[in-house]
Amino acid sequence: MNNNGNNKIVKYRKPLNINIGMIIFAAIFVYIIICIFGYFTAKHIVPYEVTVGSLSTNNIYQGIAVRNEEIITAQQAGYINYYAREGERVGTGNLVYTLDESGRLSDYLNTENAGENTLSTEDLSELKSEILGFVSGFDSEHFSSVYDFKYNVKGTVLKLANANILENVDKINSSGISELISFCRAPDTGIVVYSVDGYEDLTLEQFTRDLYDTKEYEKTQLISNELIAAGEPVYKLSKDEDWSIVIQVDEEKADELEELEYVKVKFLKNQDMSWGQVSRYTNPDGDTFVELTFTNSMITFCTDRFIDIELITEEEKGLKVPNSAIVEKEFFIVPKEYVTQGGKSGNYGVIREAYTEDGTATTEFIETTIYNETETEYYLDDSQLRIGDYIIKPESTQKEVISKRGTLIGVYNVNKGYADFKQINILYQNDEYSIIKSNTQYGLSVYDYIALDASSVEENEIING
Repeated sequence: MNNNGNNKIVKYRKPLNINIGMIIFAAIFVYIIICIFGYFTAKHIVPYEVTVGSLSTNNIYQGIAVRNEEIITAQQAGYINYYAREGERVGTGNLVYTLDESGRLSDYLNTENAGENTLSTEDLSELKSEILGFVSGFDSEHFSSVYDFKYNVKGTVLKLANANILENVDKINSSGISELISFCRAPDTGIVVYSVDGYEDLTLEQFTRDLYDTKEYEKTQLISNELIAAGEPVYKLSKDEDWSIVIQVDEEKADELEELEYVKVKFLKNQDMSWGQVSRYTNPDGDTFVELTFTNSMITFCTDRFIDIELITEEEKGLKVPNSAIVEKEFFIVPKEYVTQGGKSGNYGVIREAYTEDGTATTEFIETTIYNETETEYYLDDSQLRIGDYIIKPESTQKEVISKRGTLIGVYNVNKGYADFKQINILYQNDEYSIIKSNTQYGLSVYDYIALDASSVEENEIING
């Protein structure tokens, strides 16, 4: 039997089941989108925590050391071997070096050095000092200093090795070569230095800008076991503990230092400090130099001609704030006798003259914030007052027109969630930070939060972190 009827198949539609979980998820998703949009479109103020600190200005200079130095020359030709250590104080008549006419002493020392030699703690300390001094002051732009360092270390090692042998002079006397050796002794008391550079006789009045060109500076290192001719330099003596460092400065800085008379100086090589007496000189080319004279520490830097120093001219301590947080703001200035307390809250304010709609004269109390004061006047917030307003002296009919304005330097305090101007008193300032007086009546306290960028803030603006 044929079924001729039309069989219509209808697709079953599954009903949409919306449960509470989907609703919560959708709500959270929308909330997140709104928060992200609000965050990127909102104005953000970066807070800065006020701390106690001090400033160091850009007072770092490279100076040239000036000492009382005498160059000692060889009386005859020969091979030189040093006995005294560089940087060591010798007395008149102390043995400094030997001069060997035949060269046999050099062979003898090489033979003796072929055995095992042990460096003392003092010897190792000298080598470490050489290495650390080089590492701390190395500048890749002046690679030639590597060669100076090489010769310094080589000379130090040779002097240490020779000193270990020459300490027992009897060995040399018994070797049969003593007749050809001259034992050369110090003509005066001083610090021994085994280098010359042509700066030994410099005085302040001879200084020029070119002397500071380290690329043109040449230092000759005097090394043991070298053959020298008669009349050549063999070492130099720094004979006076008084010495000086000369720096090149501008006229303004020279005036500042000259007014101080004595300046505290930090030596960057070892972070030691000393006080230097100030004197100045301006050469015919118009270059100004300041000489800082010391009465100690010469032996520490006896081998250095160029010395990096920092002038400690300010030691003001207070609250440290970035300069970007500092702003100038205008205020009305009114006599103190016109400011009183009133209103519902009993806050400070002024009594302003006002008029009703029918023109009747009346008064109103205008609450205002005091931002600073002098002996006779207050600096008042100008948000509700206007130029030309009349204020009335309390318990009197005497009036004063508001016309005087003044500016205060301050920052925006954000402790309460809005920008509140606080007046500051700057004690000292450099390019990045200022030191301000702490615990002032209308100012900041340590650990207050201020707006890092004052240009992005307006008075009483709500702060979004």
